[in-house]
Amino acid sequence: MLALASWLQWTVAGLLFGVIAGTGFSFLRSVARSRPKERIEPEEVAELDVYFVCSECGTEFQVTKLGEIQVPRHCGEPMQVVRRPRPEILPR
Repeated sequence: MLALASWLQWTVAGLLFGVIAGTGFSFLRSVARSRPKERIEPEEVAELDVYFVCSECGTEFQVTKLGEIQVPRHCGEPMQVVRRPRPEILPR
């Protein structure tokens, strides 16, 4: 009786190992086959006059190229996106 129980335990353990290993390998295969994220080429946007402005100290960064948007942080806070009209040059 004890030998049968031991044999049954090893069989169940082997089946559980197979199921867990198979699930893990299939997950790893699906992750390895996934396509890499498409790269967005940077776009020139200097003519749009867009700035990142720090609301704490007033530091400004002009946005000249735009790819994947990620608002920078300054003074520990996210910067504000501000669009300003371009100043007109008066003819002489």
